[in-house]
This record gives sequence, structure tokens and C-alpha cells, in this order.
Amino acid sequence: MKKNKIFKTLDEQIEILKSKGLIIEDVIETKEILFRENYFFISGYRHLFMQSYNDTHFIRGTTFDELYATFLFDRNIRNIIFKYLLTVENNIKSILSYQMSKQYGYREKEYLNPKNFTQDNIKVRQVYDVLNKMRRQIRVNGRQHTATSHYLNNYGYIPMWILVKVLSFGIISELYNILKVEDQMNISEYYNLDSESLGIYLSLLSNFRNLCAHEDILYDHRTQRGIPDTKYHYKLNIEMTDDEYNYGKNDLYAVIIILKQMLTEEEFRGLTFEIGYEIDVLDGRVDTVKLNLILNKIGFPSNWRDIEDID
Repeated sequence: MKKNKIFKTLDEQIEILKSKGLIIEDVIETKEILFRENYFFISGYRHLFMQSYNDTHFIRGTTFDELYATFLFDRNIRNIIFKYLLTVENNIKSILSYQMSKQYGYREKEYLNPKNFTQDNIKVRQVYDVLNKMRRQIRVNGRQHTATSHYLNNYGYIPMWILVKVLSFGIISELYNILKVEDQMNISEYYNLDSESLGIYLSLLSNFRNLCAHEDILYDHRTQRGIPDTKYHYKLNIEMTDDEYNYGKNDLYAVIIILKQMLTEEEFRGLTFEIGYEIDVLDGRVDTVKLNLILNKIGFPSNWRDIEDID
């Protein structure tokens, strides 16, 4: 029978951290941080500073300031990634809605016709499931958003380019994957990608987008499905194990590789600059653990920045 987790006071939380070897230099400030940020969230980064997988004591010399700096690093990186994911989300919604409107019309009874989507027998159920999700969004959220309610009240329908405003990235990803092959190709062509890769990219980005929106721990997150090998893996000479790249497949660096292909050159430079700044800040605040170890935990190879110069 599992033990119940019971409430711990701030003093008790500090004693637990101290008992595991963490150095706390300012108890009052540490209490304030634990109260404001939540002990559970901050302790989620303790694994980086553990002596080993089986030994839950901190590496000798580890301070609470280092643990908190890692927590802040993850938060700042998460906010940066989220900002650029929203850019991609807006872009793909615009491109996808343009393609569907051009091909199938601007009234929902036209563009939501099941005949407009893949006729693959394996995906029949998926097609109806996604279309039902979209219709539900029209029913539930259509009158709650200014743009969609305007069209409903004045015209009695919502064009696809307006409907996308109330569709989640997850639904957009699913929608792309039930499109006819020719529609997928027209959309993926914009990014100079093959249609299958874009489908995988959208699914992974949707996963990370939800994680960022809910402020979950980002640094060690891995998705179940990885992205295909790219020229970036090869040109960065990323280490391999059993013919599989160690980084950039289902981790945060995979997101960077995707964004390299889906953002403009200027946007991507902004992304790498902002992430680079946060990494430099972390490097100045953490001494106990080598920077490369932390970078590897988030899936970044040591030469991660070189991707900016690869055409």
C-alpha cells in the first residue's frame, strides 16, 4: 500500500532539502520562493543535481540558488518557445484555411463536407471525429469570440479563415492529417517540406505547445514519436547510438530543428539569440553541474547554435 503524501510546512520543506545535502544560504528568501513558486515545481529540477539515479542526495556543493536558477531557466525557455510556436500556429492556420477555402468554399457546410477529405478507408473514422470536433467548436465557442460571433450574427456562417481562431493547434494538426494528399502537398510546399514530415512536425509542435501553455517542466520532455532525420542532424554531426541520433528527434532540440524550417530567417535568428542569452545566464549561475550536461538533458548538442548558419 502506497504512503499518502501529507502537507509539509515551509520549514519542513527546507529541512527535507537540507537533509538531502542542498546548501541553503538564505532561509528567509528560500521560504519566500518556495511559498510563491511551489516546492513541487522547483524540486522537479533536482534530478540534474543528484549524485546518481539511485542516490537522491544532491551533488556536494549544490545550492538552492542553482536549483532555482535552473527552474527559472526552464520557465524562460518555455516562454520563448511558446512565443515562437504561436507564430507557427498562426501561420499554419492561415495557410491551411486559405487552401481549404480556395478549394471547397467559405461556408462551413461546404468546407466541412467529408468528401473534401481523404477517402482512405483506414481514416474514415478519424475524418468524422475531426469534423465533429470542429462543429463542436462552432457550437460552443462560435458566439464567444468577436470575429466568429460577428459572422454568425451577420451572415449565419463562419468562413474557415475565421473559424481557425477558435480551433486548437491540436485540432489543426489532426485536420492537416485528414486532408487529401494534394491539399497536404500544397500546404507543405510553402515550407519546402514533404507532406508526411509536416504532419509529424505539427503533431510534435502541438504536444510542446500544450506543455508550454500549462507551464509543465520542459527541459526533459520527450514525445513518443520522433521526427525524421534531417540534414541538420547530419551537418551538426550529432552523436548517434545504434544508428539513431541522440538529440533532436523527440526533444526540445527537435522543436528547434522544426522551427528552423517553419520560421522566417529573421524570426529564427531572434529565437536562437533569446535562447542563447538564457543559456549564458544559466552558465553564470550554476557551477556544480557542467553546462553541457544540462544542454544534453534538454536535447541540445554542444554546437546547437550552428544550426543558424546551415542553409
